[in-house]
Amino acid sequence: MRLSRIDTGRGREELFRNQLPALLTELAVRARVASITASSALEGVVVPDQARAAQIIDGKVATLRNRSEQEFAGYRVALDYLFSEDWRPLNVGLLLHLHRKLFEYTELSGGTFKVSDNLVVDRSPDGTHEVRFVPVPASRTEFYVTELITRYDAELNKGEHHRILLIGLFILDLLTIHPFDDGNGRVVRALTNALLADAGYGVGKYVSLEQLLATTADDYYAALLASTHGWHEQQHDPWPWLSYFVTTLSSAYETFELRAASDRSTGTKQDRVREYVLHHAPMLFKIADVRIALPGISDPTIRLELTAMRDDGLISPEGTGRSAMWRRHPQSR
Repeated sequence: MRLSRIDTGRGREELFRNQLPALLTELAVRARVASITASSALEGVVVPDQARAAQIIDGKVATLRNRSEQEFAGYRVALDYLFSEDWRPLNVGLLLHLHRKLFEYTELSGGTFKVSDNLVVDRSPDGTHEVRFVPVPASRTEFYVTELITRYDAELNKGEHHRILLIGLFILDLLTIHPFDDGNGRVVRALTNALLADAGYGVGKYVSLEQLLATTADDYYAALLASTHGWHEQQHDPWPWLSYFVTTLSSAYETFELRAASDRSTGTKQDRVREYVLHHAPMLFKIADVRIALPGISDPTIRLELTAMRDDGLISPEGTGRSAMWRRHPQSR
């Protein structure tokens, strides 16, 4: 059912590109910023100053002050390469090239597979950690990656399985191989956008998949963990991960179509805010959620309508300041 929903969204994507080019350009700009920010944040790479982060994304910062800014800029370069260059074919060289771009502003020598065995661990706030998964040995990494790409290409050529499922399986295997000392998640997330676009599913250019992963991070890691048990023995269950992956992609298309429909709406901007909050927003949401969902509508307009909906008893505020949230009352949906 969700795969069918994704295929329907794929068909509408081309329609929207023809009918709403200005909106899609704006969405692409917003998604690029969100993807770079969210994918970096998943790895603890954060630029707290939003204005400076925006300048780094735009390539307007001459000197990067610290490792976080350097890696932040590196993800921008890797993502832009995949969206603007002819990166094909998928091969070992491409993965190494993406890794090199990710770390090109740092002192780390990117562009090489790991030189020592590594572990995937969960780190606790007290400094302790628990081993979540043991990837393949460093000495076998290139073999495993080469074999994975060969098998992926072979299955694509057969055309027997839905391409979304094949991409999801490729991502799962590459993450569990864990081919690099650092940057595995970011390389794979950037590559995910490219593989999907290559298959005709270009929604990641207009709705940040990385942001969707970040907002469901617990489910993201839980799905990966569930699908890596028994991987070395070829007894793992890929469906927890595939279910999460397909659900996330389906959600991306729903968001994309909502934004396109909002742009074509004949109602006022305040009507569009009300429609989104009552029928599409999470039960607990921020102004930023509305801003992202409805590009082109200003914060003052959003706040004005939220206040009106509060007075109508449809929503209520929770908290104050930058952490303030709004709660939609169940009967208002």
